[in-house]
Amino acid sequence: MQKYVCDICGYIYDPQEGDLDNNVISGTEFEDIPDDWVCPLCSAGKDNFSKLE
Repeated sequence: MQKYVCDICGYIYDPQEGDLDNNVISGTEFEDIPDDWVCPLCSAGKDNFSKLE
């Protein structure tokens, strides 16, 4: 499962953990998160995330 990092604040979205505080269950791939989801730390949109290499 591919992790993604917020280009603004450095938050790492890990699909194995999801984002339970924002109703994204564990096992949800980044591409499958709703388009209106935002970074839980800085509220940046999905378009401000990059694949973590």
